[in-house]
Amino acid sequence: MGQGQKGSSDKEEKKKKRDESPAPEDSHKCRVCRFPLLVALLQLLLGAAVTVVAFLMLAISPSLMARETPHWAGIILCLVSILGLILYCINYHPDERSSIQFIAKLLYFVLCTIGLVISVLVIAFSGHHYSQTGSFRCQQAGEDCVCRLDQEDPIARTFTYDGVSDCEVITGTLTLYFLLQIVLNLLQAVVCAIGAFIMWKHRYQVFFAGLQIGSSSSQWQNV
Repeated sequence: MGQGQKGSSDKEEKKKKRDESPAPEDSHKCRVCRFPLLVALLQLLLGAAVTVVAFLMLAISPSLMARETPHWAGIILCLVSILGLILYCINYHPDERSSIQFIAKLLYFVLCTIGLVISVLVIAFSGHHYSQTGSFRCQQAGEDCVCRLDQEDPIARTFTYDGVSDCEVITGTLTLYFLLQIVLNLLQAVVCAIGAFIMWKHRYQVFFAGLQIGSSSSQWQNV
């Protein structure tokens, strides 16, 4: 009878320890530094910065196209960061413990990957327009600014920017905004890549083998 009670208590103890996560190694660190809070906050700040710069670019001339003012990219990345904050609020663990957490982690991984692709696209567009505006030769035409890559070529493509009273804004300020978009989206791409990598690593490289029972104590072992 005593052996049966002892075996039952041992099983209960093992089950209790199996349900518990190992104590986090970074418990002494600040909460802001924990994943995915830090990544989500960086995504939110960078996404907001991309959106603000895009609207500043759009304020220069309404004739700028959507690919030149990537406010859509900033808004999408802000939504990705909100999902990361939600994932943090439902008690993030490397091993899924509920269907809600599994779905949230899967969506966050997919959206981080999409955010990485979007950031790379914005970098490509902004880099193209940055080199293009840096070579512009512009002249004023009433309330508009007309620019060409080669003034001596009569069939060269003409770019007309409506509502621009000073062409220096196109060759100076707009070029600076394109450069700023390149830098911000490069940082955003790095953050999204880090977020996706950490999610993948936690999902596929961290497994808990169970309890390793020694002579005097039990401890978790990661494999």
